[in-house]
Amino acid sequence: MEPIHKKVGKNLQAIRKSRALSLDNAAELTGVSKAMLGQIERGDSNPTISVLWRIVNGLRISFTALIDDVEPEVTVVSPEEVEPFMEEEGAYRAYPLFPYNPRTKFESYLVELDPGCTHLSEGHNDGVEEYIFVQKGALELTVGEETFTAETGCSMHFSANRTHAYRNTGAETARFYTVIFYADAAARG
Repeated sequence: MEPIHKKVGKNLQAIRKSRALSLDNAAELTGVSKAMLGQIERGDSNPTISVLWRIVNGLRISFTALIDDVEPEVTVVSPEEVEPFMEEEGAYRAYPLFPYNPRTKFESYLVELDPGCTHLSEGHNDGVEEYIFVQKGALELTVGEETFTAETGCSMHFSANRTHAYRNTGAETARFYTVIFYADAAARG
């Protein structure tokens, strides 16, 4: 486990850079010297709580912003490394690639639907939208009483607050990506 002063340093530097602040600017805002801020960012100093409070008050951030785990700049996910949710006796496989994130308000999946498979999904909460990007095969989507078909390379978007069904009427496994956006959560956020 990473020592807390190293985590504080990385987070402070990430916050400062995200705001395009120089060390001089950060020193002016916080009342903490440029030299001390540099030492904290490099992990060379284990700052006192009073110094940390001056930093969070000056930058107008929460105290935990300095100790939370930093999200990596790049995340690589391979479906082979993710255990899928399976239904329809394994003919429907949904690989959770990026779980719901309160900051972005969406989650995304890679879905594989074997030939002849139909998967019924109950309606989600009001304000939930789905974006579908067909990578391989053809996908038939029924929303309410209407049916739509998207072939390889096509995309679809719909309000997902009604019962909807995904169906593969083709001869090969259909493969598509879906992004589920929680619009109400974004409006509240």
